[in-house]
Amino acid sequence: MLTERQRVILQTIVEDYIQHAEPVGSRTLSKHGTFHLSPATLRNEMSDLEEMGFLEQPHTSAGRIPSQKGYRYYVDRLLQPGNLDRPEMDEMRQIIAQKMDEMERVVQQTAQILSSLTNYTAIVLGPQVYEATLRHIQLIPLNDTTAVVIVVTDGGHVENRTVNIPTGIPMEEIERLIEQLNRALMGVPLYKIKSRLYGEIMTELSRSIERYEEAMAVIDQILSSKEPEGRVYVDGATRILMQPEFRDVDKVRPLLDIFGHAEQVAHVLTNRDHLQGVQVRIGDENNSLHLQHCSVITTTYSIGGRPIGVIGVLGPTRMEYARAIRVLDYLSEGLTQLFDRLYGT
Repeated sequence: MLTERQRVILQTIVEDYIQHAEPVGSRTLSKHGTFHLSPATLRNEMSDLEEMGFLEQPHTSAGRIPSQKGYRYYVDRLLQPGNLDRPEMDEMRQIIAQKMDEMERVVQQTAQILSSLTNYTAIVLGPQVYEATLRHIQLIPLNDTTAVVIVVTDGGHVENRTVNIPTGIPMEEIERLIEQLNRALMGVPLYKIKSRLYGEIMTELSRSIERYEEAMAVIDQILSSKEPEGRVYVDGATRILMQPEFRDVDKVRPLLDIFGHAEQVAHVLTNRDHLQGVQVRIGDENNSLHLQHCSVITTTYSIGGRPIGVIGVLGPTRMEYARAIRVLDYLSEGLTQLFDRLYGT
């Protein structure tokens, strides 16, 4: 058990050594102004700390340096959290935002690569927002009236948006509101969040949050509606025009119309009975009359073994199936490995 004096001496030695990487002697300690002790008294205390294993003396006439035991004691019992200056905080916020947005960028780039490699229209359905549940909401204040809110699902899907904080509402109150939302909504499917919030949680919030109506306006910004089928990326939509089968404008027009509507594209890609693994649907097997002259090949990608999205190609029934399947398999495996590494548990 260290005395208070020994604790202060050990803390000073550790912090001085961290800054200068030089052994700390009694004379150096006496100049810190923290101690009103003679060098001889300091040497005795340092000797005791060395005998207890908190300090080491690298050379006979040198000062002391912290031992591993000394560092452990410092970290566990003496360490004081430091403050970060504004530029450092801004830099980290940018890094966090880039990291959280990485999944969406990768999914979008996958559509581009897939179309380029197969020469067909590529469709990638991002992590399934409709089926996902809320993991947590994180608030990153930018200033007194603006914050970035990051919404993360159990599948790793990330949404970040800037919200405006009404004048006069302390950021601390918004942070408490976020804590309450996390406790109440964690594990709730995203499409049920608003009904759960307005059906069961409003009463509790009205009792605990001042300026309740303004706070609810902030919640509306945070939980603004998302497309129920997730984000859809289409690349190479005009490649279908390069196929001889689709030189007839009347035949291809309905397909191009589908590509302009995310919900319809998602419907093309998903098959609720056969979602997982590689699926090949040819002509009339597709779930749209407009695809009767097309083949659609899809596969899934996952996090932790749970499918979170779909990638696929759409082309004529005269499709080069073997190559398309190989490309899809490779990309699916790559996406799964990447997202497991980034977001898996």
